Amino acid sequence: MAHDIFLQRNYLKCLEHASPINIQLFYIGIFNEETLVGIAILQRVQLYLKDMFRNTKVSCFKEFIKDVVSKVLKGNILVVGNLMHTGQHGLFFQKENISQLNYLELVFEAAETLKKEIKVKQGKTIRVIMFKDYFEDDTIHFEHDFFNEKKLHKVTVQPNMMLPIKPEWLTINDYFSALSKKYKLRFKRAKTKLGSIKSEELNVETLRENSKKLHDLYLNVSNNAEFNTFFLPENHFVCLKESLQENFKVFGYFLDAELVGFYTLILNSNNLETYFLGYDSEHQYNNQLYLNMLYDMAKYGIENGFSNIVYARTAMEIKSSVGAKPKAMLIYLKHTNSLINAILKQVFRFMNPTQNWEERHPFNQ
Repeated sequence: MAHDIFLQRNYLKCLEHASPINIQLFYIGIFNEETLVGIAILQRVQLYLKDMFRNTKVSCFKEFIKDVVSKVLKGNILVVGNLMHTGQHGLFFQKENISQLNYLELVFEAAETLKKEIKVKQGKTIRVIMFKDYFEDDTIHFEHDFFNEKKLHKVTVQPNMMLPIKPEWLTINDYFSALSKKYKLRFKRAKTKLGSIKSEELNVETLRENSKKLHDLYLNVSNNAEFNTFFLPENHFVCLKESLQENFKVFGYFLDAELVGFYTLILNSNNLETYFLGYDSEHQYNNQLYLNMLYDMAKYGIENGFSNIVYARTAMEIKSSVGAKPKAMLIYLKHTNSLINAILKQVFRFMNPTQNWEERHPFNQ
């Protein structure tokens, strides 16, 4: 599937060896007689109470709400898509050979069969089925009768932050020139604060040598997330580099010889997909490490001819300060308990609250 690297063999092969321990992969093939006309990626995800909400410094009321949400969602969910990355990276069908409605009907039928097999063979009960991450203009929304019939709720989730690259931007200097005076100063200040920290791309040998440190830096960021559903295993980044080679990039930030931060990129056709990152908290604050990473991601995307930089979810305000725009996303989900399913949309809103943030506009109008 040349259109999406997340549906290609090399990426999926890596996930088989380097997925979080609570995620199990399944694949659906849709055939017209002997011809494969569609595929779907499904993940069985075990949600653990202790991992769903990491930050416990909240009020008693919020703690009560989190406890209710956790009890509703804990256990096994079946995700049609990829829970590990923002965006629709789980469905593909040949529109000339099968209708979208027929394709979705067959995927849902296969998911229902898989749900029963998981119960019989693994003794696990699927509590929630989720079709994950669709932009507002995705044609899947035309099939509202299908989702209503299957009792799947449509829910808005946090937007995907995306920076479209203007054709006239050929270097980071062109990007800098397009910034307003305020954001030019912000850019310069961030670079000054970086001080003697240097960035360099890591090859597979260096990744192996620094595997433990990379994982510790990743966990430092992941553990501070308010809501999370998995931990990456330590071998994840090395595995992706071995599988994707030049389509997976890791850039480390070194203070002298010490690795203090890193970010990763996946080269996905015309889209530069930002992936996981990590940093030492001390240098994040003092050296504006995260902001410098966002600028460096933009630099790589611009100077290597990408059309868009996909900054994904979280930290939306700071991402908008480098030019990323929020692009609304929706999911469809259903609880297998009919009583809980009736209130699931409201429960999910507690888990995925609307964040108050101010969108920044860094470019000259």
